[in-house]
Amino acid sequence: MVFLNINMILNEFKNKRILILGFGKEGRDAFLFFRKMFPDKIIGIADRNKVKVKAKRIKKHFGNDYLKSLKKYDLVIKSPGIPFKIIPKTELKKIITQTDIFFNYCKGRIIGVTGTKGKSTTSSLIFEILKKAKLKVHLVGNIGKPVLSLLDFGTKKDIYVYELSSHQLYNLKKSPQVAVFLNIYHEHLDYYRSFKDYALAKANITRYQQKGDFLIFNSQDRTVKAFIAKTKAKKIPVKGKYYELNKEAAKAVAKIFKVPSKTIAKAIKDFKPLPHRLELIGKYKGITFYNDALATIPEATIAAMDTLGRKVETTMLGGFDRKIDFKKLAEKVLKNGVRTVILFPTTGKKIWKEIVRQAKKEKPNHFFVNNMEKAVKIAYQYTGQGNICLLSTASSSFSIFKNYEEKGNLFKKYVKKYGA
Repeated sequence: MVFLNINMILNEFKNKRILILGFGKEGRDAFLFFRKMFPDKIIGIADRNKVKVKAKRIKKHFGNDYLKSLKKYDLVIKSPGIPFKIIPKTELKKIITQTDIFFNYCKGRIIGVTGTKGKSTTSSLIFEILKKAKLKVHLVGNIGKPVLSLLDFGTKKDIYVYELSSHQLYNLKKSPQVAVFLNIYHEHLDYYRSFKDYALAKANITRYQQKGDFLIFNSQDRTVKAFIAKTKAKKIPVKGKYYELNKEAAKAVAKIFKVPSKTIAKAIKDFKPLPHRLELIGKYKGITFYNDALATIPEATIAAMDTLGRKVETTMLGGFDRKIDFKKLAEKVLKNGVRTVILFPTTGKKIWKEIVRQAKKEKPNHFFVNNMEKAVKIAYQYTGQGNICLLSTASSSFSIFKNYEEKGNLFKKYVKKYGA
């Protein structure tokens, strides 16, 4: 039984001049959705980059002036990667997102998962548990499928585990029936006007919840607790460090859906950790290597060091500068007795300066490098057998790497190459 009321969408959008703003994965999904709804309509596509589009009845707006095209359209479907702060104020009323559309028209149940860190693992865990329980579940959003492609089929029995970034939550006017709020740390400050702006976007996951809805939240995070104070949903607190928090949140969701404890335990036991998230690469030449390339803030690196303990002898730190404070990270490096730090530009210099400032006596060995191959060679030279080398940079990847996947994959490539 098809549950989407196609006529509602046709009536709402048929007389609108539509622009797809940003043509990455979500933008392409939005284009296909609206092309299916309106096969004869001319649809605009705007992007800073010139992208290949093999389609008829489109109007292209590519290049540095792509935002000027907004004034020519009545409705703009914005992709998450484009910050609201760069949209001309006169055009803001036209902006909607895939998330807006999905939340307004989806008749199944949505489990929304957000947090600065841990949302991908938690979403995947929830999905695997519910799938093992034979429920009709879909993994969507940041980690799964773009959502609009799923809107035109399904029933009320469908469950959508939706990983929600702050970008997808920003300006949202509807919250999921089940919300998971893991943590808030200083992140994406280049995207938002302020940390408060970022935190308010995250808080939309619960702001519009109603009685009968559920909110699973990290009771150890003061910022989360402050932003959920007025929610109408039933609050379910969870706690734990790093992966344990993810598991506890997934268990709490599973219990809402009445999944048996044995099924939950089996799904968690069978779950394979996602790549680049404290991923064990293996032992080479007596050294154990961990790839935590997605650790792009100090809190994530500190959590990784807490998990692995004092056997972390070498750590790789540094990356793109988002004006984040590294005092607690430097304190952790010194407290844990890390003996060698390998530092990438540009925050590597800031991190080392803070380590030097705090060091009372002995300081770690330190090496400034501008490529992964050299970093791994140094790691082999200065890490003793039986100890750990950890890639967990506490900074985003864009200074010398395309993204965290490239950084993590290069780390794995050279670890295996020089460990052979």
